[in-house]
Amino acid sequence: MKRLIHLMLLCCIVAAGYASQPVKILAIGNSFSEDAIEQNLSELASAAGYSTIIGNLYIPGCPLERHYDNAARNIGDYRYRKIGTDNRMVETNKVTIEKAIREEKWDYISLQQASHFSGLWNTYEPYLHELVCYIHQLAPQAKIIWHQTWAYAKSSDHSGFKNYGHSQKRMYRQILQCSHRAMKEEGLDLIVPCGTAIQLARKSFIGDNMNRDGYHLNLVYGRYTAACTWFEALFKTSVVGNSYAPKGMSLQLIRATQNAAHKAVLTLMTLSSTKLQ
Repeated sequence: MKRLIHLMLLCCIVAAGYASQPVKILAIGNSFSEDAIEQNLSELASAAGYSTIIGNLYIPGCPLERHYDNAARNIGDYRYRKIGTDNRMVETNKVTIEKAIREEKWDYISLQQASHFSGLWNTYEPYLHELVCYIHQLAPQAKIIWHQTWAYAKSSDHSGFKNYGHSQKRMYRQILQCSHRAMKEEGLDLIVPCGTAIQLARKSFIGDNMNRDGYHLNLVYGRYTAACTWFEALFKTSVVGNSYAPKGMSLQLIRATQNAAHKAVLTLMTLSSTKLQ
């Protein structure tokens, strides 16, 4: 009996050790990954009892083609922002994709398209395929996920908005189509549906006020919505009722943004690239 008890205690200790290991997330991105994961995600995870290490390889407006070229030629063009288990960020300049990937045993590595190209499939390949192969080679243990970006505000003056006839609805629809096609054709493990969450939040009392400049997210509730979406998609835990929110957010605003993220993740698998509203 004593041996059985000791064995049970050992199993509990081992299980607790695995549970306490940080979840490691690396984004190969741009300012939209900055909006989504550099604020709020680690705090949301901490509030739910999870530990994280979050990295973001950042070049403003960087498209898949440039990410591919940087990987192929091992160019150190990135500002590498890394948030440790203490929720503090350290930034290193002139970092290569290879160096960042090799730095940790990442659980998740995300890719995304530049926002103005995010609904234009002809800008994805062959760059997405080559990047997926590159990541599989360097980090075979990592799940490759797609960060679905969001449509611009209806009033946006971004030059790339003309790609969609200055229509938020059209841009959103095309982003969804490209997201699902990327997942299907490249065998990606997960989509983080930030684009859907932002669109759902726009249907609440918030309205079309999710952006600070027509395309980047509002620094408080916009970024919080995106981080809530990442949290629920990665941890498979409802973000509704999570105790963390940035200072200055009302209870009504917290509920609206958490619910938008929650609904986006719940409905993701029911969306079809041929049946979008």
